[in-house]
Amino acid sequence: MATCRKLTKQLVKEFLDSIDTILLDCDGVLWHSATPIPGAVDTINKLRSMGKQPLFVTNNSTKSRTQYLEKFNKMGFVVSKDEIFGTAYIAALYLKYKMNFSGKVYLMGSKGMEEEMKLHGIDFTGTGPDHSPDNVLEHTGEVTLDPEVKGVVLGFDHHFSYMKIMRAASYLNRPGSFFIATNEDPQFPVKGSDVVVPGTGSLVVPVETASKRRATVMGKPQRFMFECIQEKFKVDPTRTVMVGDRLSTDILLGKNCSLQTLAVLTGITNEEEILRCQGSESPEERRMVPDFYIESIGHLGKLIE
Repeated sequence: MATCRKLTKQLVKEFLDSIDTILLDCDGVLWHSATPIPGAVDTINKLRSMGKQPLFVTNNSTKSRTQYLEKFNKMGFVVSKDEIFGTAYIAALYLKYKMNFSGKVYLMGSKGMEEEMKLHGIDFTGTGPDHSPDNVLEHTGEVTLDPEVKGVVLGFDHHFSYMKIMRAASYLNRPGSFFIATNEDPQFPVKGSDVVVPGTGSLVVPVETASKRRATVMGKPQRFMFECIQEKFKVDPTRTVMVGDRLSTDILLGKNCSLQTLAVLTGITNEEEILRCQGSESPEERRMVPDFYIESIGHLGKLIE
């Protein structure tokens, strides 16, 4: 049975002595929206002073690395752009270096995705609003498609619409076309509100349904995120820990890449879910059980003291 231990003062020295690199999710781990989680900045500073290498890995595709760097700086975190791995960035890396792609994509995403595509020389169309006319089914002959588009790249797109689903499915109907999604997170972690904020995974499913295609997913828990990190930092998986708030992405990435795992309770996951998965008869659920859990990244900083 998979077991998980609460990280305590007695365990923290052994835990820290076993790692050199710390991969940290952002939303729900370091901040909520534009507010840093209490103690997060001090904890990252303490880890650096101990010779640990923090790296920041987020499935959120709404920002480029430059935009994320600005967000980190505004909240008081001291980081470099090279330490930031977001799915807008790794989707561009996948196209440029994994696929050696040189054509045009239909891009369903944000300004951050636009910026990363431009930086990597990827031509695109499709961003921004694309409203459907009334009685769209009577006007399908008026829908124009770009003849140069060779595939679809889908991230979080707050202009998501029926017309965009139609265009994406039409492009994916072309022979040899490809379908990339930044991530499959169903929701954004939002604290203190009754409002559910759908994530990119909620947008991927309609396009998969309409196109009868499955997307190639870039973000956690898929290994490509960690492959990008290894390419740049040459980290040792046996001395690396993944810290996250979501079992199905953060912790499962750690398991997929043979890393240590630490769950925090400031985002999606709570203690009850961890204990339920630990006692589950499902191999898939047991595999998502972290090695350790702790109340917050700020509590880790307090244990270091």
